[in-house]
Amino acid sequence: MEDPEAKGKKKRGRPGKQAPTSNKKPRKSPTDKAVGVARGRGKANGVAQHNGDGGDPVTLFEVVKLGKSAMQSVVDEWIESYKQDRDLALLDLINFFIQCSGCKGTVRIEMFRNMQNAEIIRKMTEEFDEDSGDYPLTMPGPMWKKFRYNFCEFISVLIRQCQYSIIYDEYMMDTVISLLTGLSDSQVRAFRHTSTLAAMKLMTALVNVALNLSIHQDNTQRQYEAERNKIAGKRANEKLELLLQKRKELQENQDEIENMMNSIFKGIFVHRYRDAIAEIRAICIEEIGVWMKMYSDAFLNDSYLKYVGWTLHDRQGEVRLKCLKALQNLYTNRELFPKLELFTNRFKDRIVSMTLDKEYDVAVEAIRLVTLILQGSEDALSNEDCENVYHLVYSAHRPVAVAAGEFLHRKLFSRHDPQAEEALAKRRGRSSPNGNLIRMLVLFFLESELHEHAAYLVDSLWESSQELLKDWECMTELLLEEPVQGEEVLSDRQESALIELTVCTIRQAAEAHPPVGRGTGKRVLTAKERKTQIDDKNKLTEHFIMALPMLLSKYQADSEKVANLLQIPQYFDLDVYSAGRMEKHLDALLKQIRLVVEKHIETDVLEACSKTYSILCSEEYTIMNRVDIARSQLIDEMTDRFAHSVEELLQEAEEADDDDIYNVLSTLKRLTAFHNAHDLTRWDLFGNCYRLLKAGIEQGSMPEQIAVQALQCSHYSILWQLVKITEGAPSKDDLVALRRVVKSFLAVCQQCLSNVNTPVKEQAFMLLCDLLMIFSHQLISGGREGLQPLVFNPDSTLQNELLNFVLDHVFIDQDDESQSMEGDEEDEANKIEALHKRRNLLAAFCKLIIYDIVDMPAAADIFKHYMKYYNDYGDIIKETLSKTRQTDKILCAKTLILSLQQLFNELLQDQGPNLDRTSSHVSGIKELARRFALTFGLDQIKTREAVATLHKDGIEFAFKYQNPRGPEFPPINLAFLEVLIPSSKFMSESMSERREDVWLPLISYRNSLLTGGDEDHMSVTSGSSSKTGSVRSKKGRPPLHKKRIEGEQSTEIKESSVEGSWMMRNDTLQTPGALQTPQLTSTVLRENRPAEHMPDPDSEPGSENDFVHKDTIVEILEIMKVTVVCRRIFRRGLMEDDAEPIFEDVMMSSRGQLEDMNEEFEDTMVIDLPPSRNRRERAELRPDFFDSAAMIEDESVSKTFLPPLLSVSHFDPPGLNPT
Repeated sequence: MEDPEAKGKKKRGRPGKQAPTSNKKPRKSPTDKAVGVARGRGKANGVAQHNGDGGDPVTLFEVVKLGKSAMQSVVDEWIESYKQDRDLALLDLINFFIQCSGCKGTVRIEMFRNMQNAEIIRKMTEEFDEDSGDYPLTMPGPMWKKFRYNFCEFISVLIRQCQYSIIYDEYMMDTVISLLTGLSDSQVRAFRHTSTLAAMKLMTALVNVALNLSIHQDNTQRQYEAERNKIAGKRANEKLELLLQKRKELQENQDEIENMMNSIFKGIFVHRYRDAIAEIRAICIEEIGVWMKMYSDAFLNDSYLKYVGWTLHDRQGEVRLKCLKALQNLYTNRELFPKLELFTNRFKDRIVSMTLDKEYDVAVEAIRLVTLILQGSEDALSNEDCENVYHLVYSAHRPVAVAAGEFLHRKLFSRHDPQAEEALAKRRGRSSPNGNLIRMLVLFFLESELHEHAAYLVDSLWESSQELLKDWECMTELLLEEPVQGEEVLSDRQESALIELTVCTIRQAAEAHPPVGRGTGKRVLTAKERKTQIDDKNKLTEHFIMALPMLLSKYQADSEKVANLLQIPQYFDLDVYSAGRMEKHLDALLKQIRLVVEKHIETDVLEACSKTYSILCSEEYTIMNRVDIARSQLIDEMTDRFAHSVEELLQEAEEADDDDIYNVLSTLKRLTAFHNAHDLTRWDLFGNCYRLLKAGIEQGSMPEQIAVQALQCSHYSILWQLVKITEGAPSKDDLVALRRVVKSFLAVCQQCLSNVNTPVKEQAFMLLCDLLMIFSHQLISGGREGLQPLVFNPDSTLQNELLNFVLDHVFIDQDDESQSMEGDEEDEANKIEALHKRRNLLAAFCKLIIYDIVDMPAAADIFKHYMKYYNDYGDIIKETLSKTRQTDKILCAKTLILSLQQLFNELLQDQGPNLDRTSSHVSGIKELARRFALTFGLDQIKTREAVATLHKDGIEFAFKYQNPRGPEFPPINLAFLEVLIPSSKFMSESMSERREDVWLPLISYRNSLLTGGDEDHMSVTSGSSSKTGSVRSKKGRPPLHKKRIEGEQSTEIKESSVEGSWMMRNDTLQTPGALQTPQLTSTVLRENRPAEHMPDPDSEPGSENDFVHKDTIVEILEIMKVTVVCRRIFRRGLMEDDAEPIFEDVMMSSRGQLEDMNEEFEDTMVIDLPPSRNRRERAELRPDFFDSAAMIEDESVSKTFLPPLLSVSHFDPPGLNPT
């Protein structure tokens, strides 16, 4: 032993007092002990106390955790101590496992010798730290990750170093296996997890020992056979005896090792592979995979494979992943396939189905496993199995798609006999042998019927089939050359598909990143990837510079093929034209593009041509002048043709024939497409377009396509003029000229909103929204104050027209839309396209609201459709609501309540004043109000004023119009108060039984204020109240002795007059969770007969109950009093300057009623209410509840002004576990 090892030994503090001898026999068999555990973590004391040593010893656990010593030396040191004293060394090892589980306790030598294992378990359980559920194997951080590795390595090295003697002494292994078996059966996760990991690593080490023994046995057997087969004279009998003795010893050792492995497997694995904890199950499956790969002769059979197969159905993705990786290690070795045949047949369907696993990592590994099965046996998978994997190449998750691409490559696109295929290609005159594979790729793409996903297919195959996908020469040959003998002619669909795939391969090679929708963005390329990208770009440029003109010439009549081919130049390295002296190929390309422009009027083709010219005209390349000349010549010709055709069309007016219309439309489409990417302002296209639009408005007979294109071309012209002005130093004349142009165009667009043709109206609407956004007040931001003359603010007429357009064309049912499209049957794709168009229209208008270009109240007509059209536009409306609230909380709240009022008015028009409050329409308005409430957020302080404004406007609306039948009947909008209540949870059973009561909305709303106000008040003040010790129990409150104000007179009211008063309709109803609804004195009799308090028999004068209700509840209901009562008093002139507040005598309370309320809310805390003012002070200092400033100043009012409708604290946040 080296000195550091000896030093380490001393540090661990092995016992110095020699207890029993090293020859001591084991006290108990392995099955006699059971070890219990408890949850927790901690640092053990070590075993230094056993020998009485002083100092600061380090335990075996700490040595392994720190990992500073080589594991070999640590194990050698332990073996040396074991040879000196087996019990003390084993005690050190037992404490190691206990402490690795996070237990603070330490097993003493006396406990080890005198106590049963069950007693030791109970003792260790008590030492756990119950405050934490962490233990070393679950703790985060690199130190504990390293500890796990050291822990496993320690066990492996321990068995390796003991494999020749100690493990066969029938003591150490029996004790350790007994300990781990007991720990693994514990109900405590820490012990179970740690012991299972230790046992599985112990089993792996034993499997390695068994494998070595098996090899030694085979070698010994061969030596014995060779010696025995020698002739008698040369045979050495002594050697035969030695070999027989060695074989016998090896067999005995093998039997002992097998017994140990059986004990671990049956005692631990069989129970723990289905443990409740996923990590434990994963450990078992991972290790059994190691055993089967390491010692396949013993473990690779159905008796062990079945556990992996069963666990493929595990509910945790982590465990399923370990199963697949374990099987991958087996299927990688093709020699093991015969042993896996039965397993493959039994579990193949499950493995194939796991390619669609909800966990992407599991799906990837399942596809890789299926690929390995395919490599091992072509017949193992059916066509249906393969098809289940094929379609995954179109998955949006790139790792899944790449794995499926590898499978597809192995199955369809790998050449089985490259030399024979190359010879066949040469006989056919082809330069590449990939022709058949490319044809197969095209067929696969067509059969998948996902033509818009060619980029996904190419990206999936890119890593596995790059050689095939970069064979652009072969692709060009297939497109340009005639088929040779033995080849089939490509059909038109196949040619289109091949061109699309070719363009996708070019894009993938040039950009070197996945297509949109795959991956999280462009990652930084490595130096090697960057070099590959540059080489690929040069290669494709050199090839297609020559091939592209020929391809365009052949397919120039096919718009789809040409549109795809014209995307290729954007991936060129354009310096190659000049560096390689290939200007003639550039001229050929420009000639073909010109021919395409003259032959086609399809938008896709024209935009592709325009984009190609734009790329070739880049100023950084020397070819710019040559391309610019060709482009200018083309524009000149088209402009002259357009001006001439416009003159003819306007002269002939209504007599114009189809040829005249076609001439104008075809040329205008070409110019519009080019104006999108090129500055054509020097050709002054706006003038002729404006003339066409004015003529169409005046005559009303302009074809819709011409009108649409003229609008779009004029829009581009205005934008290019704005670009010139913003980039330079414009003069005042330039600004005035542009303003005149913009103003005239906006007027034309506004007139087009009333056009009979829907496409024209939609185009005009979109352009109006875009221009109003561009030329809004934001135009002068960023130091551009000089552009102030260009700012346009839409007037109210234009805003109303835009809003009406949205209501007429966006918020429509599918049936209405089908009828508007002349009864044509729409398939699913057309419906989606139509919905997308409507979403764009709505988004364009909502942007105007968000950026304060259109007045915010216009959004009320948008917000009211939130529920009805939630699936189609819910995200747009919700985002608009969020942005407008950030702009102005108060105005947003007014807009929300306005939307609810509009819905309510519509409902009144449909159903009349007698609303059915149980109808779906009323429920829909309530649900919309609830959704609005949830959008206010959790910060009640910030939203207090907005919520108050919303409720104030709602109450005003509810009492705005008097019932035409008389003042004793409820206002016609009274039912609107129910909209302000979050559902019906404040409604008691007695209320539900009397739904015919017309005053129920008022009662329900007031009760919600009472209950919600208390709750909100408590939520706001509970923190400070608890600190000052102001929380009081509901019983034992000392009565406050205050004198009642003298001069109050009792009020005698006849029954008939009480019933005739609309404020008395609620005297018999109970309010849930609050006081009984108090009697209200008629305001008609208030002038002659002042109301009087009705004393409660159980309440003494001036009791605290009076304080509670007079101060708090009156303030909660103040806004209702101001709106309802004061409005009537003011109207009749019945209130005098010094009159006392009416509700002062109306709000009665009693101790019994308060106790009822407290019993209803027995679980809620009771807090001190703010100190109340006397009656005279409240009369003099009462704030104006319609003044937001007053509400903010009065804190107590603000607190009680948060009714439960928009107080989000009443709703539990979603997804929170109370534990």
